[in-house]
Amino acid sequence: MTASAPTSTPTPPASERLSLPTSVADWKDMLAAFQQPCTRRATWQLVNTFGLYALLWFAMYWALHLSWWVAIPLAIVAGGLLVRVFIIFHDCGHNSFLPSSKANDVVGFLAGLLTWTPYQHWRWEHSIHHGASSDLDRRGTGDIWTLTVEEYLASSRWRRLAYRLSRNPFILFGVAPVAMLGVRQRFPASQASRRERNSVWWNNLALVALAAALSLAFGWKNYLLLQLIIIMVGGGAGIWIFYVQHQFEDAYWARNEEWDFTAAALRGSSYYRLPAILQWFSGNIGFHHIHHLSPRIPNYHLERCHRSNPVFSLVPALTLGASFRTLRLHLWDEAASRLISFRDLRKRRAQG
Repeated sequence: MTASAPTSTPTPPASERLSLPTSVADWKDMLAAFQQPCTRRATWQLVNTFGLYALLWFAMYWALHLSWWVAIPLAIVAGGLLVRVFIIFHDCGHNSFLPSSKANDVVGFLAGLLTWTPYQHWRWEHSIHHGASSDLDRRGTGDIWTLTVEEYLASSRWRRLAYRLSRNPFILFGVAPVAMLGVRQRFPASQASRRERNSVWWNNLALVALAAALSLAFGWKNYLLLQLIIIMVGGGAGIWIFYVQHQFEDAYWARNEEWDFTAAALRGSSYYRLPAILQWFSGNIGFHHIHHLSPRIPNYHLERCHRSNPVFSLVPALTLGASFRTLRLHLWDEAASRLISFRDLRKRRAQG
């Protein structure tokens, strides 16, 4: 395999890795101060996120009287803001956004309506992701489809084609968001409990009511086009952020018997260092290593926690520019402990 430009900061040497606390208990005191939800900060986020999202819909309504050239840019901004709505939804799912569990559930349901995602069902699937992130033997729920080199080579021609298509940027960030939010989230998983199943049906019912109301106001064709733009932008950006947080060259993956929670959090989740405006739109979720270390830390405390201890500077960091190079990574090479590209695999096989 030929050398290629790094997609992240170099992986810390083994000596530095060994200096990290090795269990959740070791992190407890360090993280405790950041795990307390703040009603004041959460309320302000609701105002500047939900309020701005509502204002953008009002603006789009009046913009349609002028020109689609005015309405479409507003829809794109609304799509970006939908990522921030989803982060609030995400925090509610971890019961970390507000001090009250009931308040988290109410806000989570409403945010799920805006993001087309059933709250309790998503919460259940996402908890599986947190418990199995970077575990090669527990892949498949709430993550990006990832095959090892050996699994790919042993796959049928059709499975290889399906995998390649799933890794195509146009499919992954363009088609997949619409398919996932418009189709996949409309049906519960077969393993879901009654509560999770019911959350899907309630979300569907509320969506029909909201779509009917907005169609009456905007006209159904106008509403569908605006909503499609918002879902494509917001969903595509959301999948992109999730992708780069776990799909980078020096990521951490391990078999179940060797898997370690702390390593999965700090080495298997990147620190996505974004410009301030993008950090705001993405609700600080670029500090994903902190989030995986403790999902009970609300998004508005993540940056402060990251800066509280120099040990967090040891995590893999991605800049915006470097993150685009992760698109060439496709397969996990267990022997080299890194993600490689299809091209790398072809070269390796050609060299024998």
